[in-house]
Amino acid sequence: MTDNSKSAIVLLSGGLDSMVVAGLAREAGYALVALTIDYNQRHRVELESATRIAAHLGAIEHIILPLDLTRFGGSALTADIDVPKDGVEDDAIPVTYVPARNTIFLSLCLGLAEARGARDLWIGVNALDYSGYPDCRPEFIRSFEAMANLATKAGVEGDVFTVHTPLLHMSKAQIATEAARLGLDAGMSWSCYDPTPDHKACGKCDSCRLRAKGFADAGLVDPTVYA
Repeated sequence: MTDNSKSAIVLLSGGLDSMVVAGLAREAGYALVALTIDYNQRHRVELESATRIAAHLGAIEHIILPLDLTRFGGSALTADIDVPKDGVEDDAIPVTYVPARNTIFLSLCLGLAEARGARDLWIGVNALDYSGYPDCRPEFIRSFEAMANLATKAGVEGDVFTVHTPLLHMSKAQIATEAARLGLDAGMSWSCYDPTPDHKACGKCDSCRLRAKGFADAGLVDPTVYA
């Protein structure tokens, strides 16, 4: 049973990883306060997915916060830059990296957490099956958590924040398996970086490739409708 006095801020993008993280937070007994950032990304269908997931998991609050990162640009997700469809080079940070995205988003989670009296932040970063983003690494999470407890009233008064990253060392196959174990409908989630006009996943971007391979490796059916 969920104790509403024990709430967690969950960064809910609408993707598979964030859905599983939200499911794990609920399983751990937290009441979910879901935060979705509408950063004017090209794959806006994920906002609809986040809304469905938050409702399905019984979030006590779901905030969709507008933050137009197209004003910054610098990414294939926020500027007029083609999304790669041939995979990414090893050890290369792809153009789908959004400058400082997880730093910005976790900072917003932190502000919401302090305002709501929550001390637990949950985020679906992954350091194995990911696209080489620097803000998905364990070192970043540890550093952000340390910063959070230096930069807030709650932190300096000893009421410390914890950043939970249960997927950090999971493969995409393990994440897909975890979704099934939690009884979550993976079809509610969205992964594609460059959906077609009729809202089908492109099947060729790095995120689609990782998702499809993860389900295949797990021996599970990927419910995604690919173009």
